[in-house]
Amino acid sequence: MTHADPISLFGFGPDGWGAILLAGAAVSLAAAGCGLLLAAIIGALGAHAKLTGGRFVRIVAEAYTTALRGIPDLLVIYLLYFGGSSVVTSIAGFFDDQGFIALPGFAAGVVAIGVVGGAQMTEVFRGAFLAVKPGEIEAAKACGMNTPLRFRRIVVPLTMRHALPGVGNVWLGLLKGSSLLSATGVAELMRQTQVAAGSTRLPFDFYIAAALIYVALSLSSGAVVHLAERYYSRGVVRA
Repeated sequence: MTHADPISLFGFGPDGWGAILLAGAAVSLAAAGCGLLLAAIIGALGAHAKLTGGRFVRIVAEAYTTALRGIPDLLVIYLLYFGGSSVVTSIAGFFDDQGFIALPGFAAGVVAIGVVGGAQMTEVFRGAFLAVKPGEIEAAKACGMNTPLRFRRIVVPLTMRHALPGVGNVWLGLLKGSSLLSATGVAELMRQTQVAAGSTRLPFDFYIAAALIYVALSLSSGAVVHLAERYYSRGVVRA
């Protein structure tokens, strides 16, 4: 195909690629969302280790964040996907299974971008917690709040207020990083765009369409983060 009506090309008819591109965008969102959840869990544990852990625990956490922030995301995906598949295949060999066992590409990719995002989220949460004024926590203690209640009512909301801008940046990084899952065969947005561009011989049209979809997702994400910032900033007097 050398020329086509944009409406039919990107529509949802039998010859249109609209549904395929949207399905790829949904996979990208799912991968980024799962990666963000994993990154948040790792980040909370990493920040806790850096703030309250012993010397050895702090060294391990520091090594993790330094290494993962310096290694390209694609390399982490390759290490987890191909390295994990090799390990699983070797284990299966002990049970007389001589075939190659590949890990699910989606799961391996999500773990990879989650681990990378976790290193960034560790620093986001650590910095956000340190930004909380000690007097606010001391006031909660003076009111008689026990540790769990103080954590739920004071520490978490105040930390999230400072962390949300950084969390938004990590989310956008994971959303862009989800495009690398195509290396493991996942049919996310960029993979579907490459297939469409190759099939129609209209690469410019489809890559522009993919860029517009990513921009739309980024703008929507920014709106959600802004609403969350307003929620956690209730009662704050702005200058």
